[in-house]
Amino acid sequence: MEPEGKLIIFSAPSGAGKTTIVRHLLSKLPDDLEFSISATTRDPRGSERDTIDYYFITKEDFLHRIAKKQFVEFEEVYSGTFYGTLREEIERIWAKGKAVIFDIDVEGGLHLKRKYGEQALAIFVQPPSIEVLIERLTGRGTDSSEKLSERFEKAAKELDYAPKFDFILKNHDLKTACQEAEILVKDFIAKG
Repeated sequence: MEPEGKLIIFSAPSGAGKTTIVRHLLSKLPDDLEFSISATTRDPRGSERDTIDYYFITKEDFLHRIAKKQFVEFEEVYSGTFYGTLREEIERIWAKGKAVIFDIDVEGGLHLKRKYGEQALAIFVQPPSIEVLIERLTGRGTDSSEKLSERFEKAAKELDYAPKFDFILKNHDLKTACQEAEILVKDFIAKG
């Protein structure tokens, strides 16, 4: 039996600002929250480090862990690239008496919400517009044009999922979005 704890899920299309908001919350509420590190089969980007940013594992190891039911959720986000949340990662954080905070794609976020119900607060971070999103993703300079068009297509679909979340956090102004997120999270953690 898993210990009971809380999960805070931040989902959004790539480039909407969810990672920045999650980092803000972790810096403001370090005693209450701990980041759930996802496992992925993709290669590290830039300064990303194994066991800090992601658990970087091979596709073979990932598929082996799926077979052993070690993931609470997983998905082939892009062709041949898997992401997932290991059950032991959630249990590790709950054992410390903290809520687990996720920076996760939309499908994964909804899957976690369905699985954990009232234990989870699912927040969708909405960018000002698809145009702003495209501008942000292009400005990163981390993806090939082929990868970018894949991301744009996925983002357009993901925006339709917003109403399925507990709360839509509009990120028109990052400072305001961070403040609103802080209030939402504190209220959720304080609930019995």
